[in-house]
Amino acid sequence: MSAPGLRVRRLGLVAYPETWAAMRAFTDGRSADGADELWLLEHPPVFTLGQAGRPEHLRDPDQIPVVQSDRGGQVTYHGPGQIVAYVLVDLRRAGIGVKGLVHLLEAAVIGLLSGYGVVAHARPEAPGVYVGAAKVAALGLRVRRGCSYHGLSLNVDMDLSPFLRIDPCGYPGLAVTQIADLGGPTDLSLVGDALAQQIERRLRDARAAAGLGGTSATSEVIISPQPSSSL
Repeated sequence: MSAPGLRVRRLGLVAYPETWAAMRAFTDGRSADGADELWLLEHPPVFTLGQAGRPEHLRDPDQIPVVQSDRGGQVTYHGPGQIVAYVLVDLRRAGIGVKGLVHLLEAAVIGLLSGYGVVAHARPEAPGVYVGAAKVAALGLRVRRGCSYHGLSLNVDMDLSPFLRIDPCGYPGLAVTQIADLGGPTDLSLVGDALAQQIERRLRDARAAAGLGGTSATSEVIISPQPSSSL
């Protein structure tokens, strides 16, 4: 049986709390046969603490808001110039578990960067994607009713200085980098399209590997939609 295709939504610059509420509403209200969605967006400056986040890793937030989130992981920063990809996927229907989704997202970013001539890698003990010792993408997920939300953030062309105010992902002194400093493109729409293609292909491959068949449609791209009444 085929599954619905992946619906890609471009949300632009949207506040973190409203987006978080919209993700939860989407997950709670989705039907068994509804399409999975990938939300591509930017957030205004915000620090977020995951469920295991320890306040001491938030060293000097200054005027940047702090939000305690329900995602996995420690503390990270979101701001303009960073692509945030929220992955709202029925994991049972995709034939993968949480660890499988983490590896899939890491592989998607690594594949994306490879296309720009950048060699990146994952670290089993610290989810995310790294170039050398510097982190370029952070991951944090939540699973509810067998479906994922939250996702990954990929630094493209942004002010990295707020990362100096935290211990990124709970690691004091962890270096952070971005695509612009690695010689890659800085157009967020271009990078977002390429990232969506990487994620969609790997989700399709995961279903095929699990013997669950393909999807019934390719990506449907929606510009500035209303995914729920929260946005």
